[in-house]
Amino acid sequence: MSFLSPERLWLLLGVAALLVAYVLLQRRRSRYAMRFTNLPLLERVAPARPGWRRHVPAGLFLAMLGLLVVGFAQPVDEVRVPRERATVLVAVDVSLSMRAADVPPDRLAAARDAAAEFVNGLPEEFNVGLVAFAGNATVLVPPVTDRDALHAGLDRLDVGATGTAGTAIGEAIAASLDAVRGLDAQAVTEPPPARIVLLSDGANTAGRSPEDMAADAGAADIPVDTISVGTEDGEVEISGQWQDVPVDGETLRMVAEQTGGSYHEAATATELRDVYGDIGSSVGYRTEERDASSRFIGFGLLAALATAGTSMLWFSRIP
Repeated sequence: MSFLSPERLWLLLGVAALLVAYVLLQRRRSRYAMRFTNLPLLERVAPARPGWRRHVPAGLFLAMLGLLVVGFAQPVDEVRVPRERATVLVAVDVSLSMRAADVPPDRLAAARDAAAEFVNGLPEEFNVGLVAFAGNATVLVPPVTDRDALHAGLDRLDVGATGTAGTAIGEAIAASLDAVRGLDAQAVTEPPPARIVLLSDGANTAGRSPEDMAADAGAADIPVDTISVGTEDGEVEISGQWQDVPVDGETLRMVAEQTGGSYHEAATATELRDVYGDIGSSVGYRTEERDASSRFIGFGLLAALATAGTSMLWFSRIP
């Protein structure tokens, strides 16, 4: 929390001074009362006081003043607000290596499940699209707010969904950029705030250069968050033979750095879900300052009412 007029907080010194004065006054009254050496006479002249209750109205009054001073200083909170027309493209590698079971039940299934949780965690007004890529890239679901359509697309994610072998990271970025640019009629002149979340387990082996496509994404101010899923021990059966498919995240790291996105590594399904959670907490939002003075003024007024209520209830007077 910050304050638009922090200099007004100096008024809290006045509240503190009143508190000190009240404490000194109470001590002074105690000393005067103890001057009576005849205790029976003291009980008649100064009957039993209501103990702690006599301090409650004063405490509430000082709390009211403190709250009103804080409200007068114009406090503001920073809140995250979903961007209008915010668009997220989720690009998932469906190459043969994604069958590796080093991330149970296998890399693709773990990626699909984590992506579903990621989509569910995004605000309903976000446009979310789905891209599948292997040797080329296909937009399975254009950016929409229909979450049922997204989940149906995720269910269709499978190895070989694009029909071409390989890993075309550059093509995945290009397809995602095209989907953003075709969001609506405004997209050409007023591009929506967008982000690409790309998951793969290997280096680029087909299609356009990831460096060139990353440059296009950077020029369009569209960050690409990349996730490298898998371990060094991954292997997959191809044509009856087992082949090593160790994870290779260097290309993904370069893409993230070049576009201003973030690079993540996930060697387990839990780590993959955590990565998606981290990305989802920042994607598609802007930070705004919201006036919070009414909150303190409201509590101050409640303290004022409590001050009057306790004083009338216990002492039959308004302070």
